[in-house]
Parts: sequence; structure tokens; C-alpha cells
Amino acid sequence: MLITCPYCGPRDVVEFTYQGDGNRQRPQPASQDLDAWNAYVYDRLNPAGDHNEIWQHSGGCRAHLRVVRNTVTHEILSTAFARGGHKSAGHKAGGSQ
Repeated sequence: MLITCPYCGPRDVVEFTYQGDGNRQRPQPASQDLDAWNAYVYDRLNPAGDHNEIWQHSGGCRAHLRVVRNTVTHEILSTAFARGGHKSAGHKAGGSQ
């Protein structure tokens, strides 16, 4: 599988580390709502189809990326920087391998 880093270009998935679901919202750090923290830590969806994920280019520039990946075909649909402040390349990445 190839992931296109906005800095480095297309790279093999072995250069990246999966950081988790890109749709999850972390509770406020001072929150004492145990149900919210339990849901954040333990509840996981297992969607079939397009999924928003966070990956780090740990074997390259170390940037955090927001990747839209199809969980059935592993096709990478788009990549962008995970946080603002960087100019996103908005790459349509190469397909699955």
C-alpha cells in the first residue's frame, strides 16, 4: 500500500505508523465524565468503506497526516496534513499494493 506524504511524495506503508481513528473526539483533559473517557478509550467502530484515519510518517518527515482509506480495498483516497498551519497538498494517492 502506498501513502502519499505531502512533503515526501508516495511512500510504502512501512514508513508510516497508524495513529488511530480520525473521527474520534477526545474529552476535555479536565473532564471527570467516566462514561465519556471509557467511550473514548474502549469503544471502536469497525467500518467497511471509506474511513478517516490519522497516520504519522515516522520513517520520513514525521508529519501527522489525515488519510482517507477504504477499509475494504485499502485504496488511499486522499492525504492531507492532520493539523492546520501547513499548506495541504490534497493528494489523490496511488492505489493499493
